[in-house]
Amino acid sequence: MRDLNRRVVILTGASRGLGRHIARALAAKGAQLAIAARNAEMLEEVAEGLRAQGATVEVIPTDVTDKAQLDHLYEETVRRLGPVDILINNAALERVTRYSTCNFEDIEADLNVNVRAVMYLTRLVLPEMLQRNRGHIVNLASLAALGGYAHGESYVATKHAVLGFTRALRASMQSEERNVSASAVCPGYVSETGMFARKVTTHGSQAPGIMGTSSPDAVAKAVLKAIQTDAAEVVVNPRPVRPMVAFALLFPRAGEWLARKIGISGVSQRILDHEDP
Repeated sequence: MRDLNRRVVILTGASRGLGRHIARALAAKGAQLAIAARNAEMLEEVAEGLRAQGATVEVIPTDVTDKAQLDHLYEETVRRLGPVDILINNAALERVTRYSTCNFEDIEADLNVNVRAVMYLTRLVLPEMLQRNRGHIVNLASLAALGGYAHGESYVATKHAVLGFTRALRASMQSEERNVSASAVCPGYVSETGMFARKVTTHGSQAPGIMGTSSPDAVAKAVLKAIQTDAAEVVVNPRPVRPMVAFALLFPRAGEWLARKIGISGVSQRILDHEDP
């Protein structure tokens, strides 16, 4: 699906963070957007900016943890804009905490937003995509989906689930020779916006030097690349990380040592040390 002009796109988590940057990138390509998030006021702000540049944007406030609201998001998008060509599951919760003390409500929230909403919204759009034999689903995963780090149990688990779901869905479409596909975008540390950027602002956390940080616009470009080239997975990081991932898969103990040496888990440890009373 190289041409995004006039394609109907549902984008969740569009009110702030990476969602705003992804929305701008899609609008610049002529996509027609149905943007969703809980905060209607912030969504309207995003929409106004995009409309000022000539984009077609529909605001559909949605709590992705509510099945009825996801139904409404899909139905309203079709009613207002037409059949959905592209779904971008961007909404997500990020959490750094000691798993031994986190509460069950937080675990439930992470599963609902990061996994269940992704799977259910995909289930909603898929039948019509298959009927039309056209469509693409992009799921925002994370480098955390390819490994793990300290004090990220809930977040890391959900992102592994998102990546596994995307891989299986893509395989299913290929086995049936469908012109419908799925991609995962896996950003590392992102500057300017999101959880890591907030921690940089509040207490000076820094990404490990060997990893570096990517801009939110780089993530938005990766989403476009996933759609336009039908890429299976797009890793967004200024330095190559696939060799490290492959090394950790082949030699898990050595991979753990390397992660400690690089300082990956040290980032989350410093966040906790700063936030503990």
